[in-house]
Amino acid sequence: MAYPKFEIKKSSNGKFYFNLRSKGNGEIIATSEMYNSKQSCKDGIDAVQRDAPNAEVIDLTISN
Repeated sequence: MAYPKFEIKKSSNGKFYFNLRSKGNGEIIATSEMYNSKQSCKDGIDAVQRDAPNAEVIDLTISN
């Protein structure tokens, strides 16, 4: 696999979700929430693609 990819899936309850697979070994590295429509699922993918490059990492395991 040369690049990461999003896979849209439909669950047994009829809702849609996506998995993000890594570019290296194809392992699932993220799974979305459940969406009522495929279009909402695609909108969720768009949001990740748009916002993730600038996402801040916050380590909540560090105590103050």
